[in-house]
Amino acid sequence: MTDPIGRRRAAGMVAGLVVLAGVAGAGVAAADAGATAASETSSGAAEGENSQVARQAHAEAQVPGTPCSVSARACVDLDSQRAWLVTDGVVSYGPVPVASGGAGQETPVGHSFRVYRKAADHRSGEFETPDGEPAPMPWSVFFADGGVAFHGGDRERASAGCVKLDPEPAEEFFAGLRVGDKVQVLSAATEREHRAALS
Repeated sequence: MTDPIGRRRAAGMVAGLVVLAGVAGAGVAAADAGATAASETSSGAAEGENSQVARQAHAEAQVPGTPCSVSARACVDLDSQRAWLVTDGVVSYGPVPVASGGAGQETPVGHSFRVYRKAADHRSGEFETPDGEPAPMPWSVFFADGGVAFHGGDRERASAGCVKLDPEPAEEFFAGLRVGDKVQVLSAATEREHRAALS
C-alpha cells in the first residue's frame, strides 16, 4: 500500500486483531480455570473433595486457624463466613467477615481457583442500583468463572456468587492479591472430615 491513510488503517486493523486475540486468550484461560473449578464442584462438595486437586490440597499442611492449605494466598470459609490472606503458609490478614452467594447463586467451592483479573472501580454487567446504574463492585479481585470475585459491598445481603467484604478488607484483598495467586473457597467442616480420613 502506498496510501498513508490505508497504511494507518491496516496498522489499526492489525492492532485491533492483536487486542482481540489477547482478549480471546484471556477468556480461554478464564474458561480453563472455570472448567477446573466446575470439575471440582459440578457434582457437589462430596465429589469435589475426592478430586485429585482436593486430595493434593489435603496432603499439604493446613494454615493454622483456617480450613485452607499453605499454598493458598486467599482463604474463604463458607461455614463461618470468614476470609483470610495467607503469606508463606501463615495468616497475614484476617479473619474478616464476608457474605457469600445465596440460595441458587452459591459461591463455588474449590481448592485451586486463581486470581485472573483485578479492577479497582469495577461495575457489574448483570446487576443495577435502584436508579438503573450498573452496581458498583469496588476493589474487585476475580478468581472464578462467571465473574466471581472478592469485592466491597453490603454484607447484609447475600451475593450472586461473589465474596463480599467491608470496604477496608476489600481494599486490603485488592492490594494483597496478584494475578495468578491461589484462592481456596471451602467448608471448614468438610475439610476437617476429609483431612481426618487421611490421618
